[in-house]
Amino acid sequence: MPGRQNFRPLGAESVHTNGMFPFSAKDDLPEILLVDDDLVSREVTATVLTMNGYAVHTADKGDEAARMLSDGSCSPGVILMDAQMPGLSGAELIAQLRSNSKASIFVVSASEPPREIADAADGFLLKPFDAEALRKLIDSGKPQREPSGLDPNDPVVNTEVLAQFRKMMPETAVRQIYTAVVSDLGKRIDALTNAIERRDRAEVRRIGHAIKGGCGMAGAVQAAHLGALLEAAPLDPKDNQLDNSAALLRDLRTAARGLERMLEAELPA
Repeated sequence: MPGRQNFRPLGAESVHTNGMFPFSAKDDLPEILLVDDDLVSREVTATVLTMNGYAVHTADKGDEAARMLSDGSCSPGVILMDAQMPGLSGAELIAQLRSNSKASIFVVSASEPPREIADAADGFLLKPFDAEALRKLIDSGKPQREPSGLDPNDPVVNTEVLAQFRKMMPETAVRQIYTAVVSDLGKRIDALTNAIERRDRAEVRRIGHAIKGGCGMAGAVQAAHLGALLEAAPLDPKDNQLDNSAALLRDLRTAARGLERMLEAELPA
């Protein structure tokens, strides 16, 4: 069965069963969920982790990893995932994993990941790597991730607002509105990225205000909510809450991708 191969870690007495390596697990180390579609990479990495005392769960597909989290099959402190896999993968997979886990998520890949994946993850390690590099990556994990600004109960778009637009104008015009929203949001995200890098608190608030207003008018609920949170960023340079803006920026990218998917599904060209 995919993701469930029996495997004996090198030099170990225990057998890999039900997606987990129980060999010599240490209580003070986080459980690991390893997601990789390549059998050799997955088993070698799992062996290295197991021999260093980590309890390891494995999955060979993104949707399998998401299911393991949602049904409580494992509660990892760290998730290691390949950047490119068939099916559910990349930033979309990271978003799914975050919705069911507070674990730190690190990308391991044979090539540099796209920016959206790097931004969504907590860290990155280039294959091939040695045991020490892997240990340092896991140890660098943030014990507590900034809380997400995305409310799982918020829709991507308010269906009532969308229905009102459809009553007032033809579908082509409605599509133009949301195409403009997506385009403008992309520009705001770029500007926000620069403002956060400069630690320009006033600009972060100004951009947040613009996102809140524009997306609010279009019924883009998630993006408008995140804009409001950015607008509330404190101006006092001694306040470290600006760091939260980086987490909100990551969430804003997720909301923007949600709008793009809505546009493709509800208002195809």
